[in-house]
Amino acid sequence: MKIYDVLILGAGASSLMCASHLDKKLSVAIVDTNSKIAVKLKISGGSKCNITNVEVTQNNYDGESEFISNVLDNFSRDDLLHYLRVNGVEPVIRKERYYFCKDSSDEIINIFKRSTAHAEMLLGRDILEVKKSDDIFEVKTSKGVLRAKSVVVATGGKSYKELGASDIGLSIAKSFGIKVKEFTPALVGLTVQKEQFWMKELSGLSCLVVIKVNGKTLKEELLFAHKGISGPAVLSASLYWQKGNIAIDFLPEHNILELIKDSKKQLSSLIPLPKRLSKAILEALDVEDIECKKITVQMKQKLEKIHNYEFAPAGNFGFSKAEVCRGGVITDELNSYTMEALNVKNLYFVGEVVDVTGELGGYNFQWAFSSGYTCAKAINEWCSQLDSNQ
Repeated sequence: MKIYDVLILGAGASSLMCASHLDKKLSVAIVDTNSKIAVKLKISGGSKCNITNVEVTQNNYDGESEFISNVLDNFSRDDLLHYLRVNGVEPVIRKERYYFCKDSSDEIINIFKRSTAHAEMLLGRDILEVKKSDDIFEVKTSKGVLRAKSVVVATGGKSYKELGASDIGLSIAKSFGIKVKEFTPALVGLTVQKEQFWMKELSGLSCLVVIKVNGKTLKEELLFAHKGISGPAVLSASLYWQKGNIAIDFLPEHNILELIKDSKKQLSSLIPLPKRLSKAILEALDVEDIECKKITVQMKQKLEKIHNYEFAPAGNFGFSKAEVCRGGVITDELNSYTMEALNVKNLYFVGEVVDVTGELGGYNFQWAFSSGYTCAKAINEWCSQLDSNQ
């Protein structure tokens, strides 16, 4: 039976970046349950793929800060942009922050198709389990057993079940005694308590907000939805919220007391938000919609809460609506310079299967690319040392 130098489990962003940078003399195979590679890359960002962000630091992630910093330093945003440009892709910036493919996510997928031409694509097969006998890994799939000297687990998280997502990566880790944190939905809308049901009645409306949650401050659009609240600000906030209060500033670029000062207009017409939203917020704050000149000191105190509306979400929209997952292989179990398991030689974990999750805005693809590159670099160095010792 053939023994591969490297078996990569999963055919997503981290897997493909890893395979792209592996030494072409190595025998490499990529195994995935889907019949095509890069299915999540294909549909992300409206099929234009939010690749990375103008500013990327460890502070944009939920996870162990030093570990994240080491990996990002190894393959930075600038390294990623250089890699894309030398391969003929020039990303465009949207909203002065987000890097996207100019026309289609196929631009970056085609790079990976070319740069992984040396690897066998063993697609359309489920990964069932991984064992190690002596120095050889045995990967049991729905189409037989594969053997390899090293294994890279790049199986992603549980969101996007329709794309074949599962928690097989955590099962593999646990079978080797590696500690994991079970997956929970992240970058996902938040449901609301009965007291905030007024938000559900505004479904379809959006506004710029600042959300404060667990010491993080996030400024972006909030979208009112049938189930509660969503939109970029809420999705990123969900990464840091597990229970307890969040606070929303519905007018981050104005001061409500300055707006109403000396005005004779009706309060709801003066608030620079859609009228329906203005009226709903006033009702939620228990402030009567009257002429500004009639507002009392007590009403002003209530009105100021438009800048600090605190409440506890009821929960989130679940895995079916989540962009990514929080949780994964605990980073204390991995070497941040190689992505190798500390206690299992030649077993690597990259991408979303690792307990590192980024905010909305290209951060998770950046993590996938950085960790995949880091792993490939380590495997190449290990193989080079083996050759020199022979």
